Amino acid sequence: MTEPSTPYRFGLRLSERGCVAGIGDGIAWIRGLPSARLDELIGFDDGSSGLVFQLGKEVLGAILLSQSRGVTAGMAVQHIGRKLEIGVGDALLGRVVDPLGSPLDGLPPPQIRQLRPLEAAAPSIIERDFVSEPFYTGCKIVDSLIPIGKGQRQLIIGDDGVGKSALALDAVLNQRGRNVLCVMVLIGQPRSSVAGTLEALRAAGALDYTVLVVAEANALPGFRYLAPFAGCAIAEHWMRLGRDTLVVYDDLTRHAQSYRELSLLLQRPPGREAYPGDIFYLHSRLLERSTVLSLEHGGGSMTALPIIETRQGELSAYIPTNLISITDGQIYFESKLFAAGILPAIDIGRSVSRIGGKAQHPAIKNAAAHIRLDYLQFLELELFARFGTRLEASVEQKLQRGRLLREILKQDRLQPLSEQAHLAWLLAYGEGLLADVAPEQAATVLAQLLQQLPGSALKLDSPKQQWLAALKQWLAHKP
Repeated sequence: MTEPSTPYRFGLRLSERGCVAGIGDGIAWIRGLPSARLDELIGFDDGSSGLVFQLGKEVLGAILLSQSRGVTAGMAVQHIGRKLEIGVGDALLGRVVDPLGSPLDGLPPPQIRQLRPLEAAAPSIIERDFVSEPFYTGCKIVDSLIPIGKGQRQLIIGDDGVGKSALALDAVLNQRGRNVLCVMVLIGQPRSSVAGTLEALRAAGALDYTVLVVAEANALPGFRYLAPFAGCAIAEHWMRLGRDTLVVYDDLTRHAQSYRELSLLLQRPPGREAYPGDIFYLHSRLLERSTVLSLEHGGGSMTALPIIETRQGELSAYIPTNLISITDGQIYFESKLFAAGILPAIDIGRSVSRIGGKAQHPAIKNAAAHIRLDYLQFLELELFARFGTRLEASVEQKLQRGRLLREILKQDRLQPLSEQAHLAWLLAYGEGLLADVAPEQAATVLAQLLQQLPGSALKLDSPKQQWLAALKQWLAHKP
């Protein structure tokens, strides 16, 4: 038996309708709609949609969310009645989507069962917990000397083309089998770079646990502005369900430039370097959503790796200083090291992790306790030795040991290492087991040493003496 339909009721219905006053460069100026709110969706008569971004006394500015050419001056506009949302869930794994959730990989749209707003308040202090679990990137320098914890926001900073994106990609590849879901946000990159990243993920089998949110270089400025918030919303959904997630923002320099472009188009008053006055709030409200939740609120975590670009190594520029003050540390890439072939070109002296040390495994932490200081002292001694001064035998020994460490720290891209491998080389170097190895042979000896790990029963919690006995046995049979 069917239920009776609701009877039609006569009554006065009021609705607001505005009209397009002007359009250009991805921005629509609209008259009317006096009750419109910021970040509210509005609809055009041709089926296009926009996002209210600027409230004025007579007109409001909206970001076009589609590149439809049918939007013209005089077209009617009406409220949609909701804020911008994106589909979230496991159906997005392995997919490439735009900031609105539309597929870019040529496959059918994902079957989405839940939506989440792009803009959301960061978790409160009550919901948060301390960073206590390590996050492994697979990079020798980072995991041993600049450790990261789950829920941390670690900035990757440096000039263009020095390996910042390669480190972030290695971190994603290293999450295979670790039950960490990854979201890579590619902002303003050319299609060739996006295709290269996608192919690297597919070749390594990392696409099964990764989502790519892409706003290409030729996309509307509004899409590039929304991209990191879309990626954050996708990861935040899993974090609220108790999952561990990783978000890579590549990069926030282009994101800030897109926001500056939008602000200037909307005639907002410019500030320093023509950026609007709320540029700090733009990135702070994004990165503050990355945290680790307490068990009472799910226990999930969102680790953020924002990437920022500098010019000629200038760390005191406007956007870099903003992000350095927001994040929990930075990994600084030096162009001079890159030019010298020292890869990854991470400047250990300028890089820091403010809270990652508390999450580092005790075995790795103890083994790496003096490595950083030894390396920095070696760099000073090497600089002093360039003047041709006659050196004592002890100083020459320190230089030789430092050159060996520099060769050990070198690592090819797309080859992340396990935490057991980190502990193996740290103990082998720290205990002097590699003292008779020439620096030019370090890579070969280390590769042969690490090949023995998969077949052994050694774990991070294994006694140190057991590790040393195995390392001595393996090194005794090296060619």
